[in-house]
Amino acid sequence: MTEKTPNPSNRQDPPLDPADDTDEPAFDWMRPAAAGTGIAGTGTAGAGTAATGPIPAGKSPSDAAPEAGKDQPAASAGTAPAPRAGATAPRAGATAPRAGATAPRAGAPAPQAGSRADRKAAEAAVEPAAEPQGRGTHFREPLPTSALQVRPPQDEVERRNAERELANNTKPVLPRVMQVLLAVFYPLILLVLAVRAVTSPLFLWVEYNRPGFPGDGYGFSTDDRMTYGSYAVDYLSNWSGPRYLGELVNRSGDALFQEGEVSHMADVKLVILSAFAGGALLILLSIIAIIYLRRRSTGGVRRGLFAGSIVTLVIILGLGTLAALGWQQFFTEFHRIFFANGTWTFALDDTLIRLFPGQFWVDAGIVIGALVLIASVVTLILTWPTRKRRGLADDKTAGTNDDKTADTNEGKTAAKNADVPA
Repeated sequence: MTEKTPNPSNRQDPPLDPADDTDEPAFDWMRPAAAGTGIAGTGTAGAGTAATGPIPAGKSPSDAAPEAGKDQPAASAGTAPAPRAGATAPRAGATAPRAGATAPRAGAPAPQAGSRADRKAAEAAVEPAAEPQGRGTHFREPLPTSALQVRPPQDEVERRNAERELANNTKPVLPRVMQVLLAVFYPLILLVLAVRAVTSPLFLWVEYNRPGFPGDGYGFSTDDRMTYGSYAVDYLSNWSGPRYLGELVNRSGDALFQEGEVSHMADVKLVILSAFAGGALLILLSIIAIIYLRRRSTGGVRRGLFAGSIVTLVIILGLGTLAALGWQQFFTEFHRIFFANGTWTFALDDTLIRLFPGQFWVDAGIVIGALVLIASVVTLILTWPTRKRRGLADDKTAGTNDDKTADTNEGKTAAKNADVPA
């Protein structure tokens, strides 16, 4: 049986009385309409009409229903049935449906005014605009950067800009401290390294073999001086005790160094080893300062070494001037600083004086000063604050760049003027 097949004459209409389930809003369209109105939701004519046309005179609505079913096709689901007994008659002048008109197709939903589907559709149409924070909607949290679009007050902006500019212009304290320490440590390190170069067998050999070095008037040859002097120099840098020198004997079998000489050499060894240990510590601290300045301060190493080289030049020139004006006084005051009085004076025939005469100490002072002076001058030249090292452009380069910028601006202005019509 298709949609166009008429209903059988003996089929009974299904019970569509909504009285059994009045709580279900889906059956509101089946309830009788008020007087003078059509059946709600049927889509048929207005008041005074029915789905099957006018009821013939002399017949009740229940008698007219079977006859109407003979001429009309089967009503599909969702169409309006015949009105119940006791329903109001159609108004006068109402016309019946045209001949051949068919009922709606089976399964075609008809609009149901006031039904649950209509209410859902109305709510769905209203929800996108209102977006209440209730069931079926999502809470939308504002973006985390939405506060960036709100500009703070002008005084707050000025205060923040002033603090930012002050922070940019203010240099950290620790890099400055590291630069000062590097400048202070540098001359001391150079001095210790120069002393270490002098207290070596190489310098001893050069001194004994250079022309003009005074000979020994008590019988030591150059080979004897080199042999006995090497023991004394080695003792200053090793960890041996006073026996290292105290048990040495000369060719005749007598003790080479007297007890006073061994005691003074022990004092000298203590000063030398302390100086070497302090120099090693200063070198380690300087390396740490250099590593820190290379990471945290652009040009900090250069500035520290430049200041240190200036300090070194001032110190070495001052000490050299004092030594040149009075070497004997300078030598005496130097020994008084590090040694007790009476422990560093010896006779001319003592071994220390024969191995290390006065000219030896003059030459040692000159070599120490020359090494420190050369190192400081080289450092000063290498760290001189030129425009390139300070990150500034050269005058010629700056002028050329300015000319290029001016030419470019003129070219752009000419191009703009050419584009503008006269």
